[in-house]
Amino acid sequence: MNHGAEILTVIFIFAGVITAMGCFTGILTTWIKYRAKRVVSADLTARLAEISDRMAKLDTAVDAMAVEVERISEGQRFVTKVLAERGSTPAIGDPARAGGSAQRH
Repeated sequence: MNHGAEILTVIFIFAGVITAMGCFTGILTTWIKYRAKRVVSADLTARLAEISDRMAKLDTAVDAMAVEVERISEGQRFVTKVLAERGSTPAIGDPARAGGSAQRH
């Protein structure tokens, strides 16, 4: 065999091996990324479900607090109304009229 042909054969073999290694590396990298996405996706889905549940509980709690605050404000309005109506009549009677008459017998 010719010395130039041997060198050309070695170069082609080298190029083929390098190309095959590149293809194998690309396939392996793609497979690893695909597997990692599935694992992260499952973990992410579980975390999002947990966050969704917690947000639903928080929403329920806020609604319950809003109802209680409304009850408190209704009570405050009632007490204010009663005190305003009662304010026209004195809470403590006039000492001059405390026995029915201001004059002593």
